[in-house]
Amino acid sequence: MTPATRRQIYWLRNRQLTGGLLLLWFLVTYLASYYADALNGIVVLGFPLGFYMAAQGSLIIYVLIVGWYALAMRRLEKKYGIQDQGG
Repeated sequence: MTPATRRQIYWLRNRQLTGGLLLLWFLVTYLASYYADALNGIVVLGFPLGFYMAAQGSLIIYVLIVGWYALAMRRLEKKYGIQDQGG
């Protein structure tokens, strides 16, 4: 596999990962808010799920998204031999 092909595959995987995580972010941010009334019928840890998602659930998911992105990018960089150019 040529270096140019490896870079193309790397960027394809990078965009797929970013797109998937942005979709998850969108779902957590907007759909959870849009369906908050329906989610309030479900109780988690003594709080309605709509309230829980607004107060803490979405923030926890955002942190998990950032962590997942960092780990996945580290694996991608190692797999395709991409070196960090930062100083």
